[in-house]
Amino acid sequence: MSVAVLDADGHLIAFQKQDGASMLRFDIAFGKAYGALAVGFGSRWLDKASAERPHFVAGLNAVSGGRIVPVPGGVLVRDANGALLGAVGITGDTSDNDEAVAIAAVEAVGLVVQPS
Repeated sequence: MSVAVLDADGHLIAFQKQDGASMLRFDIAFGKAYGALAVGFGSRWLDKASAERPHFVAGLNAVSGGRIVPVPGGVLVRDANGALLGAVGITGDTSDNDEAVAIAAVEAVGLVVQPS
């Protein structure tokens, strides 16, 4: 597993990867979290949008310099009052499992995951 944590402006706060994880894991985890912040929804929403409106997601990726990875595993993080704190992106398993781990991690530290 690899985990990227971004603040609300898309700046990296923390990154950690398992020993032996591939070199692209940073870019994938970052792209999932960055994509969630870019659209204001979890990256599962981007996954759905990429199937329904591929031109839209392609355009987002173009204007973001290719930083968006439109698959589940990126979630928005809010405090108890609903204020946006940032996003978490996780990769290393199936996208569904990546998302489940992200949700569990955010909730484990007492924060709130915004639904996709």
